[in-house]
Amino acid sequence: MKHLITYKKAQGFTLLELLVVLVIIGLLAGIVGPRLFKNVGKSEITTARAQIDSLGKALDQYRLDVGHYPAPQDGLAALTMRPASEANWNGPYLKRGAPLDPWGMPYHYQFPGEHNAEDYDLYSFGPDRSQGGDKENADIGNW
Repeated sequence: MKHLITYKKAQGFTLLELLVVLVIIGLLAGIVGPRLFKNVGKSEITTARAQIDSLGKALDQYRLDVGHYPAPQDGLAALTMRPASEANWNGPYLKRGAPLDPWGMPYHYQFPGEHNAEDYDLYSFGPDRSQGGDKENADIGNW
């Protein structure tokens, strides 16, 4: 008996079909990508505000225990390590040291504050990492 050998036509995508799919993916990435990255910037600003709020609560607890906010030379480190001159310190007020802002820079603490004259200023320079700025690059603070 003779065996019939049949060959199936190789199935796959043509080069043209692959190029069309790549163009469509490129167009979608061009439309969706910028909107997605815009939201990443907003989330970093929201994170910075939340961290400033959390640090502010720790500073307020410090003031309740000690009677005043940390001295400028002690800064935010006073929230995790007892300053030598503070007998009523009842910390640590943070589980870990003060976090860096979302852009990898330390938060700035100023006592007494310029914006909050009788209290402190706690702020980040924001995405541009320099003082001042406007819109997305504005400083983020507790004022």
